[in-house]
Amino acid sequence: MSLGFQEFTLAEEVLVETFTEQCEAWLAEHGTRSVASSIDDDVWGVGDFSVSVFHDMAFEEEEAHLSALRQWNRQKAEEGYHAIVWSEDYGGLGLSQAHARAFGRVERRYQVPDSHELFSVTIGLMAPTIQTFGTPEQKDRWIADLLATNIYCCQLFSEPGAGSDLASLGCRAVRDGDEWIVTGQKVWSSGAQFADYGLLISRSDVDTPKHKGMTAFMVPFDTPGVEVRPIKQMSGGTSFNEVFFSEARLGDEMRVGDVGEGWKVALTTLGFERDHSATGGGSGRRPGGSWQQLRSTAEALEVTGEPVVRDAMMRLYLHLQSEGHLNRRAADLARGGTPGPEGSLGKLKWTEGMRKMSDTVSAILGPRLIADTGEWGTYAWGEHVLGAPGYRIAGGSDEVQRNIIGERVLGLPGEPRVDKDVPWRDIPK
Repeated sequence: MSLGFQEFTLAEEVLVETFTEQCEAWLAEHGTRSVASSIDDDVWGVGDFSVSVFHDMAFEEEEAHLSALRQWNRQKAEEGYHAIVWSEDYGGLGLSQAHARAFGRVERRYQVPDSHELFSVTIGLMAPTIQTFGTPEQKDRWIADLLATNIYCCQLFSEPGAGSDLASLGCRAVRDGDEWIVTGQKVWSSGAQFADYGLLISRSDVDTPKHKGMTAFMVPFDTPGVEVRPIKQMSGGTSFNEVFFSEARLGDEMRVGDVGEGWKVALTTLGFERDHSATGGGSGRRPGGSWQQLRSTAEALEVTGEPVVRDAMMRLYLHLQSEGHLNRRAADLARGGTPGPEGSLGKLKWTEGMRKMSDTVSAILGPRLIADTGEWGTYAWGEHVLGAPGYRIAGGSDEVQRNIIGERVLGLPGEPRVDKDVPWRDIPK
């Protein structure tokens, strides 16, 4: 299914250079150039050395950050730079992924707000999901506002008893005329405390097998009966939340996709998430830090001559290079369509790269990783090491990704399931 994107052609490739010059001129007028000439030219000891995977800001600081990010995105929206590959119907430019990458390369040379999970989810997951499953009225109502971040939207998928086995979820949606009554709990909902909407996957039929009895809804967070509770993380932040539904009523016009189609909606959204995570979609730095930041740390501490460190850095560099080639190839294959299993390959590659980066920086820093010596750009890596394991779970665990690759790429038989044809209500909880 097309998402209203334009496919890449050789003629467009010729025009990318001209487009890049236009982007440079616009950014020079509306932004401030960084001290570093590019994202790959950090100046040691200058600026914000951020290598965290998840934000660990105080509530007010995170709220201000999202506000600044929204303001910058709206400014880009005036020229269509916020949605380069989207069609003009939604405020975009209708150009190719090559044009989007070109703008991103130039933008990273300027002092712009770093991306945020909620920002990325809103633009990279929710907008294409609504485009795929929404009615014409829903597309007109939400897509342009999602892309411009006039509204923020988070995921409401996982539950205390339904994580990797998402199809086991039990948050109930019971039809009552033209409305649905929602009761239950969601957890690990990134950015929910700042979101305007959430995409909810609910259990609408308990008498069918678990994969068939789900329905998706867009939930306004000001709906009576919806409560958000932030969760304190070991990194100090509160990026994740619990969301409780106490007989919250939703009109049927908030339903996304057909009744019972929730599993299909969820899989498509998760596919967009894997693609977006692997390619580091959004503005600013990719979460978890860059190769240049790690190399600068090693050079500043004068440990690049140590054989163990050099070997670890070499292996990490080769991994990141192959990851970049894989992600560019996957983006070219997708061309704006519904995501395929290549997203799982990209996500596995990314999470493995984050693990390698954690191991490498541990070898570089040693005790400095857990004891703040006051040296610039050293102790901050602790946020990376604490946060990186979370991305092995977010968007589907590594084991789930390997199952997808095995079944959909290699054609291997699926894992046996004893509950395949069992109604959800009869599955032991």
